[in-house]
Amino acid sequence: MKNGVPVSEIMTKKLVTLSPKDDLVTAERLFKKHHIRHIPVVKGDAIIGILSYTDLLRISFADAIDEHEEYVDTIVYNMFTIPQVMVHDVVTVTSKTTIREVAQFLSQKEFHALPVVDDGKLVGIVTTTDLIRYLLEQY
Repeated sequence: MKNGVPVSEIMTKKLVTLSPKDDLVTAERLFKKHHIRHIPVVKGDAIIGILSYTDLLRISFADAIDEHEEYVDTIVYNMFTIPQVMVHDVVTVTSKTTIREVAQFLSQKEFHALPVVDDGKLVGIVTTTDLIRYLLEQY
């Protein structure tokens, strides 16, 4: 395995993002449409939070809904806003952070995604799935 490989080699660069003004129904649709589990919440180019699919599950019955269902019961979602549900104190890394450093960090924390920010601008996201794919390519 190569040492010193930057996370920019494995991060997702084509980002799906939310605005703090979007609603949770929109978030639910984006999670399902793109088959993802984490969505950065941005204001302009700056990240202000991150919403995970687990965050939605905590406030809803979404886990009881068929994964391929396009429409969700909006009653619970309309009771909350994205800023009320998202994580505000987001830990980020830069695109030069090594894959090893990211792996060490994620292995010690209880979350599974790190936004990648360069000069205050969101440029990507790296997840535990990205790390697993990278490891599989090495063997």
